[in-house]
Amino acid sequence: MHAFEYVAPHSVDDAVTLLQESGDAQVLSGGTDLIPQMKEGRRRPPLVVDVKHIPELNELVYDPVEGLWLGAAVPCHRIVGNGAIARAYPGLVEAISLIGGIQIQGRATVGGNLCNASPAADSIPALIAHRAVCHIAGPKGPRTVPVEDFCTAPGETVLEPGELLVKIHVPAPPPNHGGAYQRFIPRNEMDIAVVGAGAALVLDERGQVIQQARIALGAVAPRPLFVEEAGAFLAGKPVSEEVLEEAARLAREAARPITDMRGTAAQRKHLSHVLTRRVLIQAVQRARGEEAGRRNGHV
Repeated sequence: MHAFEYVAPHSVDDAVTLLQESGDAQVLSGGTDLIPQMKEGRRRPPLVVDVKHIPELNELVYDPVEGLWLGAAVPCHRIVGNGAIARAYPGLVEAISLIGGIQIQGRATVGGNLCNASPAADSIPALIAHRAVCHIAGPKGPRTVPVEDFCTAPGETVLEPGELLVKIHVPAPPPNHGGAYQRFIPRNEMDIAVVGAGAALVLDERGQVIQQARIALGAVAPRPLFVEEAGAFLAGKPVSEEVLEEAARLAREAARPITDMRGTAAQRKHLSHVLTRRVLIQAVQRARGEEAGRRNGHV
């Protein structure tokens, strides 16, 4: 690994100043992506800014009315181990629990997973489905960006020089809300998704009509893909096999995958359809308060 300077600021303003002055600095949150990239020579920053000591980036607060505030440096294990968050956002916690193994969970952060901007990141489709918003600090002041607009290309984000992701806000789930995330991987665990799918929806009081829905896919485009047309199609439709199947077809059509060592483009297209249907079924079951263990079940 190359030689570099290390600084651990204790405030957002100090971190922004360091990032602005350096220009080529890299932020260290959990380090589970950055450190391997530096060891392999893929990133050679002259300065590493460790943000784990900044209070705002370590906040983890859930309120049934205000929703979830997730600091960018909060390690995954704190989220996965929080029962209130798991009950409110089961689909989001499912996705976060898949970021590495137990050891990685102790260091990896959702903020880092997002800023790494991998098209196959597990947390991002779930965050998109749950309407999450990024809160950013920078030399020009704070700003917010919806998660679906945060990643711009593999490894690239909307963060400008000197800017820092401070926290992520996930709105409180309304009544009759359900969410789910599933992925397909070549191995049983600790692998990168060939395809990932996240969905969240809200049903009417009777649990028969979809009032709103959002669907997102991972590993099928240059960045995590918000399938807006599929969610728009579902809004106002009755819950039925035919309706969910059509939404899954729209997700498959929106996918723009490539062929690589993990799978072919045709396989990823097929998986986009299958996984979207499965997470929609699971989200409906959760919105109704039913058991969601039947991944290939009926609605």
